[in-house]
Amino acid sequence: MAQRGKKYQKAAKLIDPELEYTLEEACDLVKKTSTANFDESVDLDLRLGVDPRHADQMVRGSVSLPNGTGKEVRVLALVNEAKQEEAEEAGADHVGLEEYIEKIQDGWTDVDVIVATPDVMGKIGKLGPVLGPRGLMPNPKSGTVTTDVAETIKEVKAGKIDFRVDDYGILHASIGKVSFDASELRENAMKYLQEVMRLRPASAKGLYIRSAYMSSSMGPSIPLSRSSIISV
Repeated sequence: MAQRGKKYQKAAKLIDPELEYTLEEACDLVKKTSTANFDESVDLDLRLGVDPRHADQMVRGSVSLPNGTGKEVRVLALVNEAKQEEAEEAGADHVGLEEYIEKIQDGWTDVDVIVATPDVMGKIGKLGPVLGPRGLMPNPKSGTVTTDVAETIKEVKAGKIDFRVDDYGILHASIGKVSFDASELRENAMKYLQEVMRLRPASAKGLYIRSAYMSSSMGPSIPLSRSSIISV
C-alpha cells in the first residue's frame, strides 16, 4: 500500500478512530482535514442494507441541494428546434440534437448532465453504450427526461444532484465544497439524507443505512454515527 503524505497523516490524527461523529461535528471536521491546495469537494458515502441485484431494491433519485454543489455544471440539452431557444435562455451550455448525437457517437462527452425531452429519446437510445457507463444517459427517474426543459436546466445549474446505489449497495454523493460554511454543508447533507430515507425500498429488511462516512476529495474519512443520520 502506498505511503500516505505528511499532510494526510497530520489530518488523519484529527479523527479519533474510536469515535463516530455527529453530522454537525463531521461538517466542522471535514473542513479541518482538507489536505489539498484547491477547493476540494465534500463527499458523503452511505452503505445501504439493500441488494441492487433486485430491481425492487434499487435506490436511485435526485435532489436539489439548498446551497448548491459549488461546481460549475456543464449542461447539454438534446431537444428539437422548438425547444432550443427555451434551453438556451435557461442557461444550457450546449443545445441541439442531430449534430450532438453525431459528436457523441464519435466519442465527445465533455458535459456533466444531459437533459432531453421524451420525443427525442428514440433517437438518443443508440447513445446508451457511450453515455450509460459515464452516467450521462437521460433518464425519467433522475428527472433529466422532461417536457419542462427550462426548469430542469435551472435546477441542475443551481445544484441538483443525481445519485444511484452501486453494485455493492453504496451511495456516493458530493454535497458541496470545503470552502462552504459548516452550516451550509450540514443543510445540504440533511436534504440529501432526507431524500435517501424517503426512497427506502419496502422490500429492504433490517438496517437501511448501515454506515456513513464524510470526507474531502483528498482527505481522510470521518465515520458518522447512525443516530445522527437517521434522525435528520
